[in-house]
Amino acid sequence: MLDNLTQRLTRVVKTMRGQARLTESNTKDMLREVRMALLEADVALPVVREFVAKVRDQALGEQVADSLNPGQALVGVVHKELTNLMGADLGDYSSDLSLATQPPAIILMAGLQGAGKTTTTGKLAKWLVSGNHSQGGRKSGKKKVLVVSADVYRPAAIDQLEMVAQQAGVDFFPSSSTETPQQIALKALDHAKRHHYDVLIVDTAGRLGIDESMMQEISALHNTLQPIETLFVVDAMQGQDAVNVAKAFGEALPLTGVVLTKLDGDSRGGAALSVRHITGKPLKFVGVSEKLDGLEAFDPERMAQRILGMGDIVSLVEQAQRTIDVSEAEKMAKRIKSGQKFDLNDFRDQLQQVRKMGDISSLLGKLPAQFAQAAGQIQGDQAEKQLRRTEGILNSMTPLERSKPEILKASRKRRIAAGAGVSVQEVNRVLNQFNDMQGMMKKLKKGGMGKMMRSMGGLAGLAGKGFGGFRR
Repeated sequence: MLDNLTQRLTRVVKTMRGQARLTESNTKDMLREVRMALLEADVALPVVREFVAKVRDQALGEQVADSLNPGQALVGVVHKELTNLMGADLGDYSSDLSLATQPPAIILMAGLQGAGKTTTTGKLAKWLVSGNHSQGGRKSGKKKVLVVSADVYRPAAIDQLEMVAQQAGVDFFPSSSTETPQQIALKALDHAKRHHYDVLIVDTAGRLGIDESMMQEISALHNTLQPIETLFVVDAMQGQDAVNVAKAFGEALPLTGVVLTKLDGDSRGGAALSVRHITGKPLKFVGVSEKLDGLEAFDPERMAQRILGMGDIVSLVEQAQRTIDVSEAEKMAKRIKSGQKFDLNDFRDQLQQVRKMGDISSLLGKLPAQFAQAAGQIQGDQAEKQLRRTEGILNSMTPLERSKPEILKASRKRRIAAGAGVSVQEVNRVLNQFNDMQGMMKKLKKGGMGKMMRSMGGLAGLAGKGFGGFRR
């Protein structure tokens, strides 16, 4: 997202080296680059004008610290204003999902057809039942969630949500296209109360365009349910159109937050910067992949860091902590420490743990720019294919071959290559990777892995302070 802005700001930093302070002249040149990058990213023109004006006011005469050059100082100002633009000015916990009400807390999903409301409903339900919700910086535990579809117009919309709910492992309340949205919602609410659900998520009907009947219907549904959260779901790939849609929904409904979907697509990212400004409501979630765990709580500062090429190490660590099987990792650590050999079965387990973390492109996007560029020598989709190919090669081996890789001679390699549909050279490449990993594990034999695992919690806290040098 906003790769062009990242590249332009990096170039600005390089050209500003050696200058003692930010002046009207050099700030003007840098702001021209920022303005062009924002416009090319499809950010709404009024948003660009206001943003650039604020950066100019903040930057002019800014004293440059001894450890910084003017380009870095400007990036510090841009970072601060970007963070405010995306919601930091609303308060520290404005992006939190509010569930502070008599159960069940009702969440109403609104947006155009095709924005991803139904999938987002499933993602949000899974996010809540997994215990990811936090209020005021504290985790609030796993929630009992019920989802219901009030979309009686789109063919198979109800069936789609039922399937998504099943995949997400959450309860689904059946409904029928012969009922009205209000009837469905009230029945679901009654069921949620009687069965002591913590959260009820209502998926509403979308339209291909904004029309009066749609707005009246969803407004009536809102009045009936009085939800604590009314989330506007918008497709990041809509660009400028997202602004008009957001404005219409904001006028018809008392929105409490925005969910930006398909951020992993080929969008230029302008919607992320425009929608919050237009609606005045915080971005609460972003969809980062098609998988049901591809939903992230939005954090303005972390997103600003990613846009400016600083990466988002905190999110990366949190993602690892959510997906990696700690008990399996501890078992492996004990085995290596006791002197047991690291074999191809262990190597396969490690690959599977990496794949659980999600899409490779999304992981690379959270690395700081210099590391992401180095890792980006292989494109994310190519890396994903390579992981699958490697796993296929390992699965083509017998358990004996994986536990004793030294027996893998030419004839066995040919059989494995044929079974996996690859060349013998590919098999040799995997074995070379394994040998490198085996050498690393030998070095960790004296407790190094245990120290690495214990430091994961500390790493999250440390990474959160990584931009302190740019704050005023």
